[in-house]
Amino acid sequence: QVQLVESGGGSVQSGGSLRLSCAASGYTYCMGWFRQAPGKEREGVAAMRGDGTTTYADSVKGRFTISQDNAKHTLYLQMNSLKPEDTAMYYCAARSSGLPPWLLLQLNNYNYWGQGTQVTVSS
Repeated sequence: QVQLVESGGGSVQSGGSLRLSCAASGYTYCMGWFRQAPGKEREGVAAMRGDGTTTYADSVKGRFTISQDNAKHTLYLQMNSLKPEDTAMYYCAARSSGLPPWLLLQLNNYNYWGQGTQVTVSS
């Protein structure tokens, strides 16, 4: 069983930055960040595989960077140039087996989820 604990959310002004962290217990191979805004469906933001392959949603390319510290079993999401439309609950997700890159941002491919951390961006 894998447990995921997110942290690092908060409130920032437009153009600001935040770094989210997701501490994992147990073995994971693919991990990702997903977000859900009020009244909207959960969507993939960024994900990576154990071999370092990463993928990003078009809406965050060039602004967000996903990374992981294997020694600390922690996944990060560096979010720069934040916009009000980035406001959402952000969730960390993981699975213990591989996925092709084109499936990394599909939420139904992940079976472990954290509780989420809120990000609010004001204009």
